[in-house]
Amino acid sequence: MARRRRPRVPKPQHGNPMLAPALASVQEVAPRESVRGGDHRKEASPRTSRPAPGLPLPAAPAAPHLRPGRRDAAMAAAAVAPPEVLRECGCKGIRTCLICERQRGGDPPWQHPSQKTHRFIYYPDTGWAVGAEESDFEGWAFPFPGVTLIEDFVTPEEEAEMVQLMDRDPWKLSQSGRRKQDYGPKVNFRKQKLKRAGFRGLPSFSREVVRRMGLYPILEDFRPVEQCNLDYSPERGSAIDPHLDDAWLWGERLVSLNLLSPTVLSMSREAPGSLLLCLAPSGFPEALADSAMAPSRSVPCQEVEVAVPLPRRSLVVLRGGARRQWKHAIHRRHIGARRVGVTFRELSAEFGPGGKQQELGRELLQVALSFQGRPTP
Repeated sequence: MARRRRPRVPKPQHGNPMLAPALASVQEVAPRESVRGGDHRKEASPRTSRPAPGLPLPAAPAAPHLRPGRRDAAMAAAAVAPPEVLRECGCKGIRTCLICERQRGGDPPWQHPSQKTHRFIYYPDTGWAVGAEESDFEGWAFPFPGVTLIEDFVTPEEEAEMVQLMDRDPWKLSQSGRRKQDYGPKVNFRKQKLKRAGFRGLPSFSREVVRRMGLYPILEDFRPVEQCNLDYSPERGSAIDPHLDDAWLWGERLVSLNLLSPTVLSMSREAPGSLLLCLAPSGFPEALADSAMAPSRSVPCQEVEVAVPLPRRSLVVLRGGARRQWKHAIHRRHIGARRVGVTFRELSAEFGPGGKQQELGRELLQVALSFQGRPTP
């Protein structure tokens, strides 16, 4: 069997990256899936990570100017977590991190989530998930729609300045070794209630990020009402367990910006039933996009994990099945250096035009997009 190519799972980066302009190359969601129906100029090409002919690459605006001598210092400062954060944690219940595990000592009574039996790797150029090399399903694949990856969404200079501005505000301790900053209304998801008190909008440094999102067809009508910054550190054993985001308040798309280091987004599904697999054809992975293959093998859904490699400074969009059916997680083993994940969420239909809480939704959006926010206490 000929050796097949697989995507390179990123390794932690250290030191200052090469400074380069944002390329903003787009990797679309699934074979021949249009990112906006009815407009042939915005048809996604299944064989390339770039927009289809007729849709120019969105040009990133000029990076913020940093004076010589300050650029390296800013980037170095952004990559290092303050040492005082290693003294305590915010874990509750069954959630743990390296700090509380060391404090408790002995044989821990808690359990970490077990790894799924069968690992598949997502190829953004094709929209398919393919069995990992040297696995029982090497060379077998299934379509995995609902994921869009945009590489180099921000420049190295923009990345450094954003994290430096975040670090000027306090980080709150969170579960599983994370720290967080919230910009959004206070929400009780169990009771489906929210409070606007203290919510002053998204931070000013996100204005350009949100504007740039609108240059891409899949996000041209995306209006975020909440931003959550999560800080991950290998020294704390940071991770986030598999979960589905709330669907009462938050809408169809979840958008996350991956800063400071590469990682892997792990997708899993607890639903019963099986996934139908096709044998990847010769010429993989490009040939997947053009092939109509009959399924000839299956694997239980609950035994599958799909790894979505996230390069540094990339933007990932989850929608459809990837948003509502597949849980997403960041495993501890995939945090090799400080990482900051910035997630933006839009409102659900209930808070949109015609929804029963449209007036509240309108007010929340007006506040959010004023870009005058500070982290909510």
